[in-house]
Amino acid sequence: MKTIDDYNFENKKALIRVDFNVPLDAEFNVTDTSRIEAAKPSILKVLEDGGSAILMSHLGRPKGQVNADMSLSHICEKVSEIIGVEVKFVDNCVGDEAKTAVETLQVGEVLLLENLRFHAEEEKGDAAFAEELSKNGDIYINDAFGTAHRAHASTTIVANYFPESKCFGYLLAKEIKAIEKVMQTGEKPVTAILGGAKVSSKITIIENILDKVDNLIIGGGMTYTFVKAQGGKVGDSICEDDKMDLALNILKQAEEKGVKIHLPVDVLAADAFDNNANTQFMDVTEIPDGWQGLDAGPQTLEIFKKVILESKTILWNGPVGVFEMENFAKGTIAVGDAIDEATQNGAFSLVGGGDSVAAVKQFGFEDKVSYVSTGGGAMLESLEGRTLPGIAAILS
Repeated sequence: MKTIDDYNFENKKALIRVDFNVPLDAEFNVTDTSRIEAAKPSILKVLEDGGSAILMSHLGRPKGQVNADMSLSHICEKVSEIIGVEVKFVDNCVGDEAKTAVETLQVGEVLLLENLRFHAEEEKGDAAFAEELSKNGDIYINDAFGTAHRAHASTTIVANYFPESKCFGYLLAKEIKAIEKVMQTGEKPVTAILGGAKVSSKITIIENILDKVDNLIIGGGMTYTFVKAQGGKVGDSICEDDKMDLALNILKQAEEKGVKIHLPVDVLAADAFDNNANTQFMDVTEIPDGWQGLDAGPQTLEIFKKVILESKTILWNGPVGVFEMENFAKGTIAVGDAIDEATQNGAFSLVGGGDSVAAVKQFGFEDKVSYVSTGGGAMLESLEGRTLPGIAAILS
């Protein structure tokens, strides 16, 4: 696996695919800078070697049309501030303007190209467009894990034009190693904590990880499909009735493979999907009509904590309750606390997938786990066992 450390960038122009698809407020201020911060080490490595960096990214979904609201010019100042170098900007990513900006770029300078998705050819994976992009650098670095699952021009096709000079940036290399640690090389016992609303959205992950884990903790809305499938009463809790056979099949597969599945035994139920609803702790199999489970209960959290603290490798994907509402966030916080303690005791912990990452950030666990993945969809597809096109393109 060739990484950025395998190259010296002296007098080289590095074309770096970063993921600067960051959230902006109404005044176009960046409200979460973590993706920019994640790209910083790779950019600085190029500059410190005596090279220059040409950054390319998308922002939002302009659908192949120029859209001033989605211009990367809005973030240029913030990128400059975080990297510590004034970042130049050019309002195209191909064509004469981009070519001139690249040609006049000096050693130690950084150039940010305009939004790739202003060109429809980007998402189509157009070869001619990718070839034009390739003319912007001597070496191609992919450091955008968040888009590595897309076979777009800038993430995958462009690598074909750098047969001997392409590599992973620090961020993408770390993402690959973190997933490998959970799926292949992790010290046992390995525990996966899967939450979220639907079994259907996690089924491929569950099927793929059953051969790799010792424990599978299931929480969140998925719980109730499993409980109802086994004859429990789930009241008005979210439940995929058409996935109950699937849930039973997962339990059977787990038993055959020697994987222990841990489902909630008690829940915090409410009489409405509302932070101010009436609440009550109850047996997960005895939720009456008019009530719905919205968080894990205290007995459940004790069981989960024990399993987590006995684990050496931990994957957390999905909250165990409706953490967006303060009164139903305690379960997710308790799981985070247990993972924090296990990590301090030497376990490797990986958090990935949109909602669990949001929870980790909201409750201040970012620096208390081993690694927080930056790529939602890419992370999930990796856990499903797929080879991501953006990764395959560098390895080929």
